[in-house]
Amino acid sequence: MLPSITDPACNPFAGWDIRTLLNRQAARFADKPCLIWEPLDGQEETWTYGELVSRLKQVGAGLYARGIRAGDRVIVHLDNCPEQMFAWLGCAWIGAVAVTTNAKSSEAEISYFAEKSKARAAITQPRFADLIADAFGGAEWIVVTTTDAGEPPADMARSYEPFESLYGGKVTLPDRDADCTAPFGVQFTSGTTSRPKGVVWTHANALWGGRVSALHEGLGPEDVHLVYLPMFHTNAQIYSVMAALWVGASIVLQPRFSASRFWPVALKHKCTWTSMVPFMVHALLEYPVPDKHSFRFWGNAACDLPSDSHFGVRSIGWWGMTETITHGIVGSVHHADRPGSMGRVAPEYEIAIVSADGRPAGLGETGDLLIRGQRGLSLFLEYLDDPVATEAAFDDDGWFVTGDRVTISEDGWLIFADRSKDMLKVGGENVAASEVESVISAFPDVQEVAVVAKPHKMLDEVPVAFVRLSGPAAQAAEGIADALARHCRSELASFKVPAEFHFVDELPRSTLNKIAKAELRKMLATEGD
Repeated sequence: MLPSITDPACNPFAGWDIRTLLNRQAARFADKPCLIWEPLDGQEETWTYGELVSRLKQVGAGLYARGIRAGDRVIVHLDNCPEQMFAWLGCAWIGAVAVTTNAKSSEAEISYFAEKSKARAAITQPRFADLIADAFGGAEWIVVTTTDAGEPPADMARSYEPFESLYGGKVTLPDRDADCTAPFGVQFTSGTTSRPKGVVWTHANALWGGRVSALHEGLGPEDVHLVYLPMFHTNAQIYSVMAALWVGASIVLQPRFSASRFWPVALKHKCTWTSMVPFMVHALLEYPVPDKHSFRFWGNAACDLPSDSHFGVRSIGWWGMTETITHGIVGSVHHADRPGSMGRVAPEYEIAIVSADGRPAGLGETGDLLIRGQRGLSLFLEYLDDPVATEAAFDDDGWFVTGDRVTISEDGWLIFADRSKDMLKVGGENVAASEVESVISAFPDVQEVAVVAKPHKMLDEVPVAFVRLSGPAAQAAEGIADALARHCRSELASFKVPAEFHFVDELPRSTLNKIAKAELRKMLATEGD
């Protein structure tokens, strides 16, 4: 039998949880800036490590006073803001589980998240408050922040408890043993099924992610990590925030990426690290680069990009998933990498690249990417209340099947090739084609649908739907396109809504009568010819 993370001899975080790390850092760096809030509109605010821990204790007590206990789940539906971090880590402080949901989600998606997670309550902001109340009718309570991520609050049709009501409670939290195997958080991530799956992390997962990410990024207490990627995703939560907390670095938090404010904020706080996605690099190319800045590196999907010389910053490539917690493949902060590669295998993981016949791929070959680690430590614990999906995610030898395909270069670097699963990457967000197809299929008169990716200059890819209508509806395709778009917007997050609808009499077929999506992609590629 393989060792379990419940065995203290096999767990580097035995006797720890998130509180352990934060209490230690508050003792070491009590007066050092931990969280610096830079809203797009409004005043900067700063919390030291000591003040952050005090605030988390307050929020934990406020949650406890409202009946939240260890193991209970709370929806945290917020844009980037200090309250997002207070809620996320405040839940963990008392052993509750934050379900951090995508702020672009539709009402139908939020209803699904609430039902699937069996959440008891929700924490949100004015812009989303009525949406959450409508989608999550079973919520025991909803608290709402004062502003919309630093901007004036949107109008609300109802009254809600303010987020500040979580502060200042006189409840004394009961003693609780630190258990690194307990659930820490849940993120819903798109897969090849029609519904997203809830990825469950333990406290050990979060601590592992912080420790390993900091090592891969070469972080130390002197670093300042600029964070604008959404805090409901793994990149911001682990690659940035937990990595910074692990070493005692400072975090500069912005509501979202702003190309015009990027350099002023980075210069003001002497930021040394940040995470990018490709469209952000493209946007920054339109702005002048300061003569002097403090960035040592920034992370991206590929190493040593051509734009690095323009910015005077080296890109460290990496690959990871919500299920892998941190980078399974990564470049080096100490040595030059192959330009355009994702880097090399991270020593904390096992990687296999296999051909279609199951044999290991050789140099210069492309194969399916598999990864192996320890569940609940270096890999996620499980898919929430879905043992069938959890089991199906691993092969008979314990390899997690990523759905990505990778080429091994002649000199040993790993280069992203494509996705074997039917997935799209839209502005850094994973989108399952099957999820979009399921929504479109439910629309009246849709006989058949196929969703494929179309290249996009800024977003990398956007979804495009090919639709076969039945009967008389086929004669009114133009009007139906508008109705289909409205239907998708009501059911899906905005980035999942197809950018185009193409109506066809027939869909191309493969020899097994499956829809030949490769042919549809070719059709899109030749549109501009």
